[in-house]
Amino acid sequence: MARKPLTKPRKNASQSRSRATVDALVEATARILVREGFEKASTNRIAELAGVSVGSLYQYFPGKEALVAAVIDRHNQEIMQIVRAVLAEAAVLPIEKAVRKLVAVAIEAHQIDPKLHRVLAEQIPRTGQLKDVEAFNREILSLVRAYLESRRSELRKLDPGLAAFVCVSAIEAVAHNAVLNQADTLSDKMVRTLIDETTRLVVGYLQ
Repeated sequence: MARKPLTKPRKNASQSRSRATVDALVEATARILVREGFEKASTNRIAELAGVSVGSLYQYFPGKEALVAAVIDRHNQEIMQIVRAVLAEAAVLPIEKAVRKLVAVAIEAHQIDPKLHRVLAEQIPRTGQLKDVEAFNREILSLVRAYLESRRSELRKLDPGLAAFVCVSAIEAVAHNAVLNQADTLSDKMVRTLIDETTRLVVGYLQ
């Protein structure tokens, strides 16, 4: 039986110099993943690009799977920071404006380094980050459900939990496919149209 790769860091970087080393290693990993893919990434290549020794790399990470896991975590945190801020703003808005904000932020979040996003999506099961991604998804569903419950009088008769799942799934699917599969043709005008049409779709479902 093949040994399961280690995906947790060996130690946390507490001092500014060690944090800089870890940041350089994570950034180098991201760049190599985009340019060459997971299979061609190696700890030697990552250390070389980061400008540190392989010995320094192994002080913090047991292997490339742990580095990829760190890249996934950083990417997800960047996305969730944006999403949380917009969901907080949307909480006090009427349905149409709130949905429009959610659609726009979904597209914006997927546009944060879409090439990296595509590579990382393939690596999530390998690095054991699926639980973290699922936790983010549950958080988003919970926030959207709470919003829908607060606007229950403006909606047709719907189960808030199911409605939140349908809305989030629809918005995520449109944003994911548009940005990752149509990136070359996705102009600013097309993004605006996509936001309009997806907003109309979701609001029509809710009301």
